[in-house]
Amino acid sequence: MDVKTRRELLVKLLEERGAVGVSEASGSVKVSQMTIRRDLQVLARAGLAVRVHGGAVAAASTSYEQPFSGRAERNVEAKQRIGAVAAGLVGDGETVILDVGTTAMQVAAALVGRRNLTILTPSLRALSVLQDQEGIQLMTTGGVLRRGELSLTGELAEKAFSDFRFDTFIMGVGGVHPVHGLTEFNPADARVKRCALASAGRCVVVADHSKLGRIAFSRIGPLTAARYLVTDREADGGALDAIRSEGVEVILA
Repeated sequence: MDVKTRRELLVKLLEERGAVGVSEASGSVKVSQMTIRRDLQVLARAGLAVRVHGGAVAAASTSYEQPFSGRAERNVEAKQRIGAVAAGLVGDGETVILDVGTTAMQVAAALVGRRNLTILTPSLRALSVLQDQEGIQLMTTGGVLRRGELSLTGELAEKAFSDFRFDTFIMGVGGVHPVHGLTEFNPADARVKRCALASAGRCVVVADHSKLGRIAFSRIGPLTAARYLVTDREADGGALDAIRSEGVEVILA
């Protein structure tokens, strides 16, 4: 494989996975780890990657969020597995904050049929999924509607958490990065997530492999704000090791 083809393949891997480890890339393109390190340095200088310990992350735009309909069609099976595992972390009798986003909607689907739960959500989509579940007491935050997302933001949504203390916050994110932490594309969504974090005993982040190593525009908090990260088995090993080194328990679905 010539140099140009090899580097194009590395860029494709970064775009698909959000992050790539030196060891993984070396095995994929059948060259030494030293060669991969040099390639990643070249890509970083060209603005096509950001070097991190053990590999690189994609240098994608931090402010563009793909529409919900497009995101909902990506990595569907992985998100379904993540949703099922995350729902399994919720015990009977718990009080839960359920976030917005395509992966969180798979958590909502996996909670169908559960009993003795109280769920507060800023997501009208989650409300629609769970509205007929007699064993679940549903609450919504109120707030200003983001029409494409069908999520609620603004002062009303942010204040909705202040009078309660929840057992678990199931959080969707735009990016999970070992240095820059948990991030989201929309600042209004990020503010709601920070308020939810402050009202929950533990945080379960749900994110498929494409979110790992990515940095979105608005910071939610450090990695240490999460007790668990539930992701899928296609996640890059180097990215997972970096996340585990921050004390976050990683669960592969």
